[in-house]
Amino acid sequence: MLLFNPVKTVSLKHGWFYHYRVHDTRVNDLLDNGFSKLKDYIDLTFKFCPQKPFDEGGRASSMKVPVTIDMVEKQGDLCRLTAEGHIAYKDAYKQNHSRVQVHFLDKDPATLVCELPLWMLRDEMNGRAEGIDEGLFPMSGHVDVLRLHEGKINILDYKPRAHKEKYAATQLYIYALMLSKRTGIPIEKMSCAYFDETVEYWFDPDKACFEGL
Repeated sequence: MLLFNPVKTVSLKHGWFYHYRVHDTRVNDLLDNGFSKLKDYIDLTFKFCPQKPFDEGGRASSMKVPVTIDMVEKQGDLCRLTAEGHIAYKDAYKQNHSRVQVHFLDKDPATLVCELPLWMLRDEMNGRAEGIDEGLFPMSGHVDVLRLHEGKINILDYKPRAHKEKYAATQLYIYALMLSKRTGIPIEKMSCAYFDETVEYWFDPDKACFEGL
């Protein structure tokens, strides 16, 4: 007997292939949670994601500008789920990113999607683009894991050896700006974290800013 699989997948060729995975049941619940604009964006980009922003410009992950933030270091559910995913999907996937993402979708009731595509034009940064190379626009990226937890959208990036990262917070801050612009959801309703199986680094993007810009 075939069981219902709530996760649907589409491959997006944005330089290389990104497997955009959506937990349909949880995304539909966004209508009752006050995040219908996020549901609309997820539904739209799953059916049709524009190609041009991902073929031109640069990626948020390439930004080497530090941000000023108040960082909170912890060991919590993200670490636990990551460690479990490495083991549970060891034989199913070659890459740890896929192991972690699929496990989050399978076992974490807060996880909505993985590899969410985002982009932003230079004039959409509301004055925050001063000093940033124009050649990086349109800027684009893909959120590893997007969750809705305790009334906030969690923008998450899995980073092996997270403690050695220098610009992961910059990447996540840009993702928050992009998601706010694409959905119209205030950045105050978002939180960001990068993590591995041993540590999580959390910050509020509404309190972040580019250093020296």
